Amino acid sequence: MDIIQLLVIAAVGAMAAMLTNKGIAVFNDGLRPIMPEYHRDGTLSKQELAATSFAVSFGLVIGFGIPISIGATIILIHSLFLMTDIIGTWTPSTRIGLISAGIIGALWGVGITLGLQFIVDLFAMLPVNFLDALGAVGTPIVSAFAIFPAVAVGYQHGFNKGVITALVSTLALVLVQRFGTFAISDEASITLSAEGMTLLAGMVLMLFFAIRVKGEGEENQSLVSIFSDRVREIRKNWIWLSLTGGLVAAATSLTMIAGDPISLELMGQGAFGEAALAALARGIGFIPLVFSTAIVTGVYSPAGVTFVFAIGILLQGQPLLAFLLGALSMAVEVFLLGGAAKGLDRFPGVREMGDHIRTAMNRVLEVALLVGGAMASDQIAPGIGFFWVIGVYLLNRTAKKPLVDMAVGPVAAILLGILVNILYVLNLWTPPA
Repeated sequence: MDIIQLLVIAAVGAMAAMLTNKGIAVFNDGLRPIMPEYHRDGTLSKQELAATSFAVSFGLVIGFGIPISIGATIILIHSLFLMTDIIGTWTPSTRIGLISAGIIGALWGVGITLGLQFIVDLFAMLPVNFLDALGAVGTPIVSAFAIFPAVAVGYQHGFNKGVITALVSTLALVLVQRFGTFAISDEASITLSAEGMTLLAGMVLMLFFAIRVKGEGEENQSLVSIFSDRVREIRKNWIWLSLTGGLVAAATSLTMIAGDPISLELMGQGAFGEAALAALARGIGFIPLVFSTAIVTGVYSPAGVTFVFAIGILLQGQPLLAFLLGALSMAVEVFLLGGAAKGLDRFPGVREMGDHIRTAMNRVLEVALLVGGAMASDQIAPGIGFFWVIGVYLLNRTAKKPLVDMAVGPVAAILLGILVNILYVLNLWTPPA
């Protein structure tokens, strides 16, 4: 871990925590609508805001962000930004509090980065090394992520169109696997990514079906008119938001962070083109949610609609250029709030598509990570792994505070790895040859 990487991740953590402290931006979509109750309306106390932030964010940091990050050694942004939400709301709303938020946020950024590597190194020192097996947690994601456009189409437009999209995507997958290599000389050739082209085919159909749903509503434009002062408040802070967006893109370019588990796993395997497509699709899905909540609350997201992650992935190893384009992208987002809202009114299918994209991606991830966790667990302890993961998944559903479904597979695999080490020390278990 070189000094440039640590400085960049520290700057990301510091900026995100300070933006939260000032009520300019928060990452957790569930916290964003609550922020004005403290910063603008005064109907919520600082203690109540801090308690709410902790309640909605901390479980996701421990139960979702960190376990998935360990499996790929790349930080899932939830591990960083959900914690900076907490830091920003817990520090006082004073100049000293703002500085404190920046310092603590920077320390958390560096700490989660070095701490993640420390955990990986610690696991490697155990008598039964299960780190290699943990890599299988993300294996199904690589193949499965390309089906989410078909699932999204099914949710939005019905079973038949979902099946059509799935069949076209499958055809694209088969054709690219069979004919996707082109010789450009006797010694060189170009091979298209089967998964990437499959995703692209599905996304084209997803957009095609959504655009065909026309409308002339004024729902979002009315929101802009009603909450115009809150839109101006966001635009007033465009420099700080742009700076943060640029830093996020730079950190992604350095392969330090990822915006979602799909692109994280693909980045970990060096499939940056597919990772960029996945990040782009996620950004499209978040436009309606982030824009709508921003217009109503006057609070933005430190990663915007998440296009900055796609920019960072595409500009792999070029952090300075990624910073500049990421900052530009965030500035464009902020100043297009009103115009984009009007455009979404003209194409209600595209507006509604965002919800279905997020739902479809979450469902695909839940299944893929559960299967991946079972595969990893079976490698760690053959004959026990599937029993263990299925049991943890079903028992988790009965808990008073269950883990989110996406986290069950990775957490179960890690717990099993720790358990077999304990059993090995007690001479109750012998690793397979």
